[in-house]
Amino acid sequence: MTAIPGSAVAITGAASGIGRALAIELAARGVDLALADRDEAGLQATAAEIGKASQRKISLHRVDVGDPEAIAAFAREAISAHPALNIVINNAGVALLGQFHEIDQAQMEWLFNINFWGVVHSTRAFLPHLASQPAAHIVNVSSIFGIIAPPGNTAYAAAKFAVRGFSESLRHELQAAKSPVRVSVVHPGGIKTNIVRNSRSGSAIATDNERRSQTIERFDAITQTSAKDAALRIIKGIEKNEPRILIGGDARFMDIVQRFRPATYWNVMARRIEKMAKKGNK
Repeated sequence: MTAIPGSAVAITGAASGIGRALAIELAARGVDLALADRDEAGLQATAAEIGKASQRKISLHRVDVGDPEAIAAFAREAISAHPALNIVINNAGVALLGQFHEIDQAQMEWLFNINFWGVVHSTRAFLPHLASQPAAHIVNVSSIFGIIAPPGNTAYAAAKFAVRGFSESLRHELQAAKSPVRVSVVHPGGIKTNIVRNSRSGSAIATDNERRSQTIERFDAITQTSAKDAALRIIKGIEKNEPRILIGGDARFMDIVQRFRPATYWNVMARRIEKMAKKGNK
């Protein structure tokens, strides 16, 4: 097991959503924190809320995870501030609305630089230090869309599938090498965060505000899990060294359907999602 109390944890995307909830819950459990995000005001707000109830050491880092040099600097600064740092949670991510023909190559590369390469660069930057600790853990946040691939998510699903493949292969390498570093990959279902509200729209639909509003409304209708509950599930998964952490009943359902119908799961899931959306809009 990976002990949480007394650990030092680096979290990307810590200014909001799951990252912010993780920071708050981990601080309450006696953890020192290196918090990273592009949103400096959000980071300050997260730290202020933690400070009301905790005396743990917190360092704040403005980081664009799409920039490899910024990630490398974050790793150096975080390790300098927290020499015993032993857990890294690669949580930062973005969304991109639109089908494949509606997004351009530059937009797809923007998403991959954050959602996939950000995970890879962070892992590479922190891994040598983590390997020197008695026990350490890397947590890479994928998505249920790293297990299934709905229409309208070609870029997002591709990146999240890549996070899953990278994490699983790395875990097997570290196990074979008898490394002290554990790896968990997280697959959240619908989580009540602002990821869709903050998403970019494909270049071909950038001015279609009605479609964007409908997408946000639909997402709000079917999301089932709070950011706090997602954070608590991730913490439990770290403590138990779970290789795969599924979050939410919707994620567990979709995972099971995909296993039984790997080539035809979407017909079943589309009907389920439509039913959930109608129920949520009542």
